[in-house]
Amino acid sequence: MNNKIKNEHIDKLFEAFLTIDSVKECYMFFEDICTVKELNTIAQRLEVAAMLQKGKKYSQIINETGASTATISRVNRCLQYGADGYKLILDKIEKEGK
Repeated sequence: MNNKIKNEHIDKLFEAFLTIDSVKECYMFFEDICTVKELNTIAQRLEVAAMLQKGKKYSQIINETGASTATISRVNRCLQYGADGYKLILDKIEKEGK
């Protein structure tokens, strides 16, 4: 875990995330807390991570997601050297069959 981002406000935000019980509640909360662009950016990053984890090429990811090479590189760096958050969540999603 990166202690550079850890503080009481982020703890409270993450605790709020953990209270969400359904996709409907996610939509309600995230519609209020994020802009549409922010949500689309986060969703795109998760899709890019999933595609990279499956071994897709940058060109295919660009064509399918519209992500820039900078975004793909950043996500790839996180997959290679990050806190394994993408891997954790993608593995959970796969196990649940979503």
